[in-house]
Amino acid sequence: MEHGPSGGSTAMRRRSGVRGGARMECLEHDILCIIFSFLDVFDLVRCTAVCKSWNAVIRKSELLQVLYFKLRRDSGESTSSGQRKSMEFGLQEVAMKYHRLCLQRGRIDIHRWKAHSVGVDQCRMKMGLLLTGVGDKVMRLWSLDSYKCEEEYYIPDTASLVDFDFDESKIVGLLGSRVGIWTRNGKRSIFPSREGTFSKGLCVRYIDPDAVIGCEDGTARVFDMYSRTCSRIIKMHAGPVTCLALSDDELILSGSSLGSVSISDLASDQRVARLRSTDSAGIRTLCFNPCSHLVFAGTTVGYTYCWDLRTMKSLWETRISSNVLYSLSYLRSDNSTLAVGGIDGVLRVLNQNTGEVLSRCLIDDERPISSTRNMHAFIEKKKGIRLPEDAEVDRIPRTCRPPITCLSVGMKKVVTAHNSKYIRMWKFNISFVIWVDLPSR
Repeated sequence: MEHGPSGGSTAMRRRSGVRGGARMECLEHDILCIIFSFLDVFDLVRCTAVCKSWNAVIRKSELLQVLYFKLRRDSGESTSSGQRKSMEFGLQEVAMKYHRLCLQRGRIDIHRWKAHSVGVDQCRMKMGLLLTGVGDKVMRLWSLDSYKCEEEYYIPDTASLVDFDFDESKIVGLLGSRVGIWTRNGKRSIFPSREGTFSKGLCVRYIDPDAVIGCEDGTARVFDMYSRTCSRIIKMHAGPVTCLALSDDELILSGSSLGSVSISDLASDQRVARLRSTDSAGIRTLCFNPCSHLVFAGTTVGYTYCWDLRTMKSLWETRISSNVLYSLSYLRSDNSTLAVGGIDGVLRVLNQNTGEVLSRCLIDDERPISSTRNMHAFIEKKKGIRLPEDAEVDRIPRTCRPPITCLSVGMKKVVTAHNSKYIRMWKFNISFVIWVDLPSR
């Protein structure tokens, strides 16, 4: 929070002059510096995002600079003047390296809480918030720090929720053959159904002002969210559009049950390219990394594919499971790791650039469950384990690996939905000292 002047401090400055106010500000600054000096570089970076006053204190005191270059020296790297100019980029690189190593080698703590009264199979995580739904008549927005349900958004009795996405101001949901928008203050509007312009929808993604619906008839229907009208109908596939991703430069990427990924321009409606999988299995899940221009897809027979959008060529393909892959996701700004989940219930971490499986994680069912109750939720806690490379997944009890119907990745964490009443948060942590000593892969 910001430390703005109150009425009392203003009166004090009037009595004692500017120097008195300056002494108070220095005291605040000094106390914060002492507190911040106990933090490591990762937590200090997070504190810079809390508010403007904290950001200013940390940067003026050069705490980040000192810790960052100490970290580089401990890792055996030089700190030339040119590198000092790139500290901002370096700090992001440090955070991404920490995140990658935590997912790949860190200790796993799994927290589970009851999120709905019936099974739900979708989750989206952004800005420290988690939105869950699809399966009952309500979407719930959760704080990942306190597990508190911050807001609820109800589905009309006449509609069923198929898919959704959200940002800081609104939630966009696909309701069968209609689009719904919920503002964060709770108001809801449902787009009117227009005969001949909207067949059954299977997935939705949006980038203001357009919401794009992937439909059963192979088209992508583009809706203007402000005029609430269908502005374009784009033929993407001969079969159903099963998943969607949108790029910042207005490209629609869509996966099909027929086994291909089609790319079209949102502005011109023209097809740009078609990417094909070698096994011809249906594309079940899709995501696009704008930082690396890589497209990732998971299929109904356990293959993961990667294409480079700049060249439209395949970079790698790997079969990581014998069953359907339901969901794949990555942390924004991370160009190294990709989390994948599916019907076999194993949470896999892949190398984005090679497709190598870096880690296979599941629930340790042999250890007893511990539980805690805070003022908002009852939390069950378990440990996670990593499978050795030669472990046979089919021989592992299903209680350790409930099917992962959806997942979403945050900093050092992955949230999973399982078509049940419960949501799981997988927390990955690694000792800061050990992390400094570990070589990069």
